Amino acid sequence: MDFDYRSSLSRRLGAVHSLYYDACATMDEEQVNRVVVPDVLPIAFSLVHQVLIEDGSIVFLGGAMPQMSETWATRMGLAINDPGKEKSVAEMMHQRIGNYEAFLEFQGMVYRATEQFVAGIEPSTFGDVVVAHPYGASIAQTFSARVGADRGISRSDAIECWIYQHALRHMGEIEHARALVGLKGMTS
Repeated sequence: MDFDYRSSLSRRLGAVHSLYYDACATMDEEQVNRVVVPDVLPIAFSLVHQVLIEDGSIVFLGGAMPQMSETWATRMGLAINDPGKEKSVAEMMHQRIGNYEAFLEFQGMVYRATEQFVAGIEPSTFGDVVVAHPYGASIAQTFSARVGADRGISRSDAIECWIYQHALRHMGEIEHARALVGLKGMTS
């Protein structure tokens, strides 16, 4: 059987991005920023965290530098200009998006850049190791380290873990949070 991995990965990334586009189109700024229960992060956290991690991952895979800047943080009205990976829940409870339209513009720009990058990857390089084993402390406890194991994290592993799986994980949070603010889930 002939299987085109790059095409499959591109379709999956497009599909997960479409979930974010649809979710965001059916929420407003108040719903995104609402804190329903103390210590339960607002949807704004999941949205900002996911897109900033995706934006920052591409450079490590051989792509362009991140698009995030102080200018974009200001335009989006982010309460915290940080993806929150190394921050506590207590700190990230304060994440808010002050300009939802600007956030949607930035999100679309990042998703298009990711999709274009993946579509242009030379297929023979998917197996190239982008993070060698043994892993540093910030990588060792990640899902991607489990996937890469002793071999190291390949370009394919990194895209699957840092972008695709990560986006799905946070979409699950967003679907749950949507129910808490009176909205429906994204898929059946």
